[in-house]
Amino acid sequence: MYLTHLECPRCGREHDAGKPQNLCGCGSPLLARYDLAAVAEVVTPERFGLRPADLWRYRELLPVADPGYVTTLGEGWTPLWRAPTYGAEIGVPDLLVKDEGLTPTGSFKARGAAVGVSRARELGVERIAMPTNGNAGAAWATYATRAGLGATIVMPRDAPAICRRECVAAGADLRLVDGLISDAGRHVARLVAAADGAVFDAGTLREPYRLEGKKTMGYEIVEQLGWQVPDVIIYPTGGGVGLIGIHKALHELRELGWITDRLPRLVAVQSTGCAPIVRAFAAGAERAEPWADARTVAFGITVPAPLGDELILAALRESAGTAVAVADGDLLADLRGFAAREGLLLCPEGAACLTAARQLRAGGWIRAGERVVVLNTGAGLKYPETVDVGGLPVLPA
Repeated sequence: MYLTHLECPRCGREHDAGKPQNLCGCGSPLLARYDLAAVAEVVTPERFGLRPADLWRYRELLPVADPGYVTTLGEGWTPLWRAPTYGAEIGVPDLLVKDEGLTPTGSFKARGAAVGVSRARELGVERIAMPTNGNAGAAWATYATRAGLGATIVMPRDAPAICRRECVAAGADLRLVDGLISDAGRHVARLVAAADGAVFDAGTLREPYRLEGKKTMGYEIVEQLGWQVPDVIIYPTGGGVGLIGIHKALHELRELGWITDRLPRLVAVQSTGCAPIVRAFAAGAERAEPWADARTVAFGITVPAPLGDELILAALRESAGTAVAVADGDLLADLRGFAAREGLLLCPEGAACLTAARQLRAGGWIRAGERVVVLNTGAGLKYPETVDVGGLPVLPA
């Protein structure tokens, strides 16, 4: 294993990667660091094509030392689809969709769960607890069961019903709260505090290895493009782990010498009903203020106070990117329009990225001829209510 230590991006303090860790004492999430010079000596980009088509193909850049602890259901290596018809209509003919809906639990959360659970198991954790808007809880419950770990999952009662059912089916201790993910987080904090070390907090960015699973989306995009980077990557941003992870992956690839200095511009997409990152970015702030009365049909990005706000904002500014808020009506229209033209039903969070791409191209921020990758972070089939079929005629028998 080439993992050397954990590092606080805020205060610079190093932490031991050989034991379970949550936040730094200063309150910041921790980032995993690797001996990248040593990695470059033992593996080259050409080697990855000879390995299995899952995220563990990048094992030298992941935090699990003993392969016996790897917990997998075949996650990763999702397709990067071209969308020429819809792309041409919005002025982005080189539009691609990274389709995370084909992961084992139907969303990109399976990546973080696979790596996070594997490392927790290796470090001796026996039970995890976490708040969730739905898909992360379903993924962590599934992978925890596969690894033989206990799991307590706390989610808003308005979360997608399929996610509740996935948790129950996996045997998790599921608890519902009458509120938002921030309310679920407070419940988990009390549970962990009362457990006296018997329960590990696996909430978003409260442990460092979920991010390591998510960063493999960045590796895959680059490898699938022939070790070239796109001009723009558009990401639906709630907790922001995927965006932070992709940014981390790109910097690791550049330090390894596998890509050039030019990096993609990153775009964080939020809803007009919950846009703390967009507001902070526009104000030039380093931190985001909590969003009051958060609500959107794109439930996965309903995160009023993301813990990783500093890291998200830093990634946007370092990449010369931007942050965009889109309305529910617009993203639902683009969801249906894309499906009718390209045959792929996106999740609402993925559709929000299409709306952002359309608006950014219309405003000139995305330039003519640029290659744009949008992330569809989950299967559209998990959100059947986004397509209204009421009023259809019924034929006589």
